[in-house]
Amino acid sequence: MCYYNGQKVTTDEFIRLKRLEKMVARYPFLNRDVISGFDFGNTAVLVPSKDGGGNDDFALKEMEWGFIPDPMVWPFWETRDQVNQGRVPHKDHYGKFVDGLNFLNAISEEVLKKGKVYRQAALTRPCLFLSSGYYEWRHIFPLNKRTKEPRKIAEKYPYRIFLADREYFFIAGIWQEWMDAETGEVVETCSMLTTAGNEVASEIHNSKKRQPTVLTDDLAYEWLFGERTEKMVQEIASFQIPYEQMRYYTLKKDFLNSFDPLKPHYYPDLPALNVPGGDLNTAAPTGDQQLGLF
Repeated sequence: MCYYNGQKVTTDEFIRLKRLEKMVARYPFLNRDVISGFDFGNTAVLVPSKDGGGNDDFALKEMEWGFIPDPMVWPFWETRDQVNQGRVPHKDHYGKFVDGLNFLNAISEEVLKKGKVYRQAALTRPCLFLSSGYYEWRHIFPLNKRTKEPRKIAEKYPYRIFLADREYFFIAGIWQEWMDAETGEVVETCSMLTTAGNEVASEIHNSKKRQPTVLTDDLAYEWLFGERTEKMVQEIASFQIPYEQMRYYTLKKDFLNSFDPLKPHYYPDLPALNVPGGDLNTAAPTGDQQLGLF
């Protein structure tokens, strides 16, 4: 679902997080426009902690994006080699081709089900992904010029999605510590929670109609520090940010390889989203721009 995220936080914005200006220079990883989950690299997350006086506080940490379950439970990954193989499509020991288990996203509706690899982490180990905008692809099936019927292969249009008047926001996540049985390597890994798409997200991510669990500041605080009952976890994990707070625009199809990946790109033939109250595309041309005068 959501496998691409951005984490670009300026000095002024970081003050809102921690109010400690001098710490900003210690976090060069907060300067990435696009982070691909499929790289299974590090991402910045907030985790709860206590300050010296026992009050609620949080720490900013780097964790490997791609939850690795406890080695004692399915899929029984005990070594890094098993993790690397299991995350990508491969043949199992029966010679059958199977999809990879990347565990980049955790489905909110299932995260507390008995036997799920995420359950204990959801109940005891919350985190927050920082985001300056996330990325999804809209699938459009163009008409065959001869038959006038929709083609079977979709054209995919990338979008950057963010919140109005917010330089960054919070996405609910969970984390897990894992140790390689061969090398003793210990890593902290995390997964981003997803929920049902709202009116905007469902139109953009129209293949699965999902979105990250974007939280308000109040819910982000509750996710980190609130009493972790199953009711609380399920309600916040499934929270759906109001679509009116979202903004978006289209990008070049090769934006991931672009020098300026955030540069808007307008597609004249791409239908506008059918959003209540009107399209919220921040890059769609209007007025004279529609006449080609921009």
